[in-house]
Amino acid sequence: DEGLIDAACAVSGCGPAFCALLAEALADGAVACGLPRAKAQLYAAQTMEGTARLMRQTGQNPGVMKDAVCSPGGSTIQGVRVLEEKGFRAAAMDAVIAAYEKTLKLAK
Repeated sequence: DEGLIDAACAVSGCGPAFCALLAEALADGAVACGLPRAKAQLYAAQTMEGTARLMRQTGQNPGVMKDAVCSPGGSTIQGVRVLEEKGFRAAAMDAVIAAYEKTLKLAK
C-alpha cells in the first residue's frame, strides 16, 4: 500500500544503521569480555544474519524466537532482563518512530 511507504522506509531504509549499531554494541561487549575485535565483529554479524534468516524461513514471531532461546535461569534471560531494564525495546521502537516522523516532515 502506497500509504505505508514511509513507515516501511523507517524500518527498511533506516534499519541497516540500527542493526549496524546493535552489531557494534554486541561486538564491543564481546571485546570487553576478552574476545578479539575481528572475531567479535564476525560473531555479531553471523548471529544477526542467522537470526534474520531464521525469521524469514520460519515466519515465526521474534518474541517466540527469543523465548525459545531463553532457558529458565540461564544466561540469555539475564541478558534480556538487562536489555529490558535499560529500555532497549522502547529505544528501538522510538528510533523507528522518530525516523518515520522525520520522513513525514521532510515530505512537506
